[in-house]
Amino acid sequence: MWLIDSSVGRKFIMGISGAFLVLFLLFHSIMNVVVIFSPEAYNAICAFLGANWYAVLGTLVLAAGVVVHMLYGVLLSIQNLRARGRERYAVTTRQEGVAWSSKNMLVLGIVILAFLVLHLIQFWAKMQLVELTGMGGHEAHELAANGAYWIQYYFSKPIYCIVYIVALVALWFHLTHGVWSAMQSMGLNNKTWLPRLKVIGNVVSTVVVLLFISIPVYYLIITIFGL
Repeated sequence: MWLIDSSVGRKFIMGISGAFLVLFLLFHSIMNVVVIFSPEAYNAICAFLGANWYAVLGTLVLAAGVVVHMLYGVLLSIQNLRARGRERYAVTTRQEGVAWSSKNMLVLGIVILAFLVLHLIQFWAKMQLVELTGMGGHEAHELAANGAYWIQYYFSKPIYCIVYIVALVALWFHLTHGVWSAMQSMGLNNKTWLPRLKVIGNVVSTVVVLLFISIPVYYLIITIFGL
């Protein structure tokens, strides 16, 4: 099958799944930053995206997208290692400013995956999973509806703030290369569009990561200065 057997097909799948995940990250970052301004509004959003059928369906689709992106990323990395030594995450043109990230996409991906597992344990497992399964009793069910509590609980601990900040920096490097590389893999690779795609990728990646990173930074400042 072309999408599996062909190098171009695998890069196309990586591009499609990557673009889908970037859109999710953009939505998720905008949603999460609400907690800084109004914990009540954030909890209302969490309630809307709780154990409803559309949220469950969205979670399954997202999980499938992550798995596909991860598997194809590993396949491409192995292919690139065999074909071009240290080069990672195949692209047709190496651009200034992305050489390091392009050569270390697999390493960055592993860091992000480890961060994702931690994030799922700390938040998803205590919120949507509890609502879906009903496990943990009445108190756990009440806390599952209070996402702002879990954010404040974990980010009041400086170690978690630092871990999240480091992971989000890795995400920025991964996205700055991944966004424009994904678009390139989907055919937008002419000389006119390639520089523009790099700018778009940098802007989108920076916006997403700044929104995410503002939350642990905010709570870290509050914790350090006792505000």
